[in-house]
Amino acid sequence: MNSRPESAVAPVITIDGPSGSGKGTLSRLLARRLGWHWLDSGALYRLLALAATQDNIALEDVAALVDKAHQLDIRFEESADGEPQIYLSGQRVTDALRTEQCGKVASKVAAIPAVRAALLDRQRAFRQLPGLVADGRDMGTVVFPDADLKIFLDASIEERANRRQKQLKKQGLDISMGDLFQEISARDQRDMNRAVSPLRPAEDAKHIDCSAMTIDEMLETALGFVREKGWVAAG
Repeated sequence: MNSRPESAVAPVITIDGPSGSGKGTLSRLLARRLGWHWLDSGALYRLLALAATQDNIALEDVAALVDKAHQLDIRFEESADGEPQIYLSGQRVTDALRTEQCGKVASKVAAIPAVRAALLDRQRAFRQLPGLVADGRDMGTVVFPDADLKIFLDASIEERANRRQKQLKKQGLDISMGDLFQEISARDQRDMNRAVSPLRPAEDAKHIDCSAMTIDEMLETALGFVREKGWVAAG
């Protein structure tokens, strides 16, 4: 891995893509492989959505949502088996954040310009040495436009719905493929058509269509881009 002086700006790899594309898993594994920090930006919006729901804050009350965004007490950890664990005000909320209802509210909250502005500095604060892998929908276009490497991860809606259904079944939840297809399609439309920070690949992003890829193949493809930067030894 290349060394940098302590005064240097930490390098950043951004991984953007639609819901269910696997960017969260890929970014976490890549960060672990490099020994870098990891930012799951989507979790911030889900945390705000959960906090707003718990406090009965209406989505129309933008001022209250912005205040809550500034006040969020959050912590990211990894369990002994390497699984991400997320805490809100000291309480583990990892499973609650993964529900479809939380995701639906988070998508609506994320479309509010003032909320995105409120969370922007919090996201950028994760940029620390030795480096950061950040995943989301506007990491390479808005949050870290100067990122050293930008990846856009995509997969068909059918494949994303299939992956999501398997994930939910592991949690004991049974949701039909049709319902998931509609939910993901609607979320894609909201994300791509919102006025601020719409979902789109950065002009200089590397594209990965992972519809037919395993996570190991996705990781190896991403590592290929990383090796081109000289951050890890080839081979």
